[in-house]
Amino acid sequence: MKMSTESTAMQPPHASNHQDNHPSSCLPQETLAFAERIFDGARAGDLPLLTSAIQAGLPVELTNGSGNNLLMLAAYHGKAELVRFLLSRGAQANQLNERGQSALSGAVFKGWTEVVKALVEAGADIRAGKPNAIDCAYMFKRDDCWDILGASVADISPDVPRRIS
Repeated sequence: MKMSTESTAMQPPHASNHQDNHPSSCLPQETLAFAERIFDGARAGDLPLLTSAIQAGLPVELTNGSGNNLLMLAAYHGKAELVRFLLSRGAQANQLNERGQSALSGAVFKGWTEVVKALVEAGADIRAGKPNAIDCAYMFKRDDCWDILGASVADISPDVPRRIS
């Protein structure tokens, strides 16, 4: 089972190459460049940029061409401080991208325990998405994340292959 969002396999929500498959747009080039700067800022954890943009009215749920919102991009890249900020400003912890993946499953896949903690504390559903956070922790042997999720083997989706002990 693979997680893939922005372009290549094993790059769940918010991988750093940003081929967002933008449909042709009638937006001005400056607007598109600004949006790309914001998405890059989320990937980089640029808290000052995102803080000022959101305070100026940028929607916290702004999404790219793959359906990844700012929270997903920050979570996948391990930017715990930005994740906490976005959650405090109303980012939806259970939003799924176009592939049905959550910020939490992306953070688990990458092993970002501080991000996983922040999302779980904010009420992220450990069963949301496909694969969900539990399945990711199991498949990718993220035992540290598994513990944060409070999961048990009984929680693993039936279609996930079991490890041979």
